[in-house]
Amino acid sequence: MTCPICAREADPKYKPFCSRRCADIDLGKWLNGSYAIPAAVTEQEDDNEPLPEMPPKQ
Repeated sequence: MTCPICAREADPKYKPFCSRRCADIDLGKWLNGSYAIPAAVTEQEDDNEPLPEMPPKQ
């Protein structure tokens, strides 16, 4: 198996990465939004619907 970041041989300690550095690079991509999991398109509620009235606060 090769590292998905740099294509070097994976280290069992950091599998599937070759090093802590590549693991951290991958984590950074997830945290800054570079990676995204596609979501299924769903029917959304109509934005023009009025919001329900809230009872007055006492």
